[in-house]
Amino acid sequence: MSSKQMTQRNEASRCESKRFFTPEQANSALPLVRRIAADIVAQYQQLEHLQKRRQKLLNQEGSDDLRALDAIAGQSAKRLNDLIEEIKLIGCELKDWTLGLVDFPAILDGREVYLCWKLGEEQVSHWHEVHAGAMGRQPVGETFTD
Repeated sequence: MSSKQMTQRNEASRCESKRFFTPEQANSALPLVRRIAADIVAQYQQLEHLQKRRQKLLNQEGSDDLRALDAIAGQSAKRLNDLIEEIKLIGCELKDWTLGLVDFPAILDGREVYLCWKLGEEQVSHWHEVHAGAMGRQPVGETFTD
């Protein structure tokens, strides 16, 4: 088997196990995704705050405070990882922790693309090429047909 055929086979098997969304399916999943994304943004902000407090404590006496803060930060990091896992279980990909940017894998004209949503948006109304990122967002419009 040629390397090109092996690459195509690997791509095909990866796609078979991956969930792909239509715009309607992505919008149906949005109430849950929205709650999780909001929690991720809040948890990430809390973790950043804890890390800043830890940095200040490093310059002061009081290792007990530092140990307590490390324990809280560890719990916060675990919660953040759990939330990210929830997004993955839905079939989405978290792209930005601070904005709550989430991509939904989709198929357009036989190729993989992402339906793109950001916390604060009412619905999934944009898409972009896999390698373009959110900067390449385009309106869904009539592009997708179910």
